Amino acid sequence: MITLEKVRKRYSSGHDALRSIDLTISKSELLYLTGHSGAGKSTLLRLIALLERPSAGKILFDGNDLAHLSQKQIPAHRRRIGVIFQNPSLLGDRSVYENVALPLQVAGYRYTEISNRVNAALDLVGLLSKARQSPTILSGGEQQRVGIARAIVSRPELILADEPTGNLDPELSTEIIRLFVRLNQVGITLIIATHDLSLIDSKKYRQVELSQGIITQPSDSISANS
Repeated sequence: MITLEKVRKRYSSGHDALRSIDLTISKSELLYLTGHSGAGKSTLLRLIALLERPSAGKILFDGNDLAHLSQKQIPAHRRRIGVIFQNPSLLGDRSVYENVALPLQVAGYRYTEISNRVNAALDLVGLLSKARQSPTILSGGEQQRVGIARAIVSRPELILADEPTGNLDPELSTEIIRLFVRLNQVGITLIIATHDLSLIDSKKYRQVELSQGIITQPSDSISANS
């Protein structure tokens, strides 16, 4: 589904966030991206979502080179992807339902379709009963689940989760990871960036470790060069 070939990201400061990354993520895979803060995890996710462009190398999405997408084509690419951050950045002046509905409203979906999709997404994350509440009164774990519902409401093929449990206690973190596993079981591809190795089931799911912009843990479908 996703292939990175010799991908490099150098910022104007001269810092190399990623250095010659080779990585393949298969369709319907759940991949854990690990490494310390500043290792390059967030940068890699941002490149896949086209929130940033690589300085060198190639990123293929279903065989299509993302470098060839025009500015007008980028929104369509991003609609195929759900992005979840450590801080869900919910709008306090809107209800849980309205926060989740926002991507569909921006995309121009009809009211009935929005209602059906939002209710289904909230039901999946266990928050349908709180649809009309303000997210400001929810717990941290519930707010993160609202963020997940917002990410999946467009029914993306791929979910990119950047430290999604960073602000949660161990019990809530485990709950969020279980939800990601459920999403993967219905065929969604997930890349989860985390520094919390205790959450990772390395026997079932592949783990790729980044350090100083290179992959330090090789596997059958991964290679890296400094």
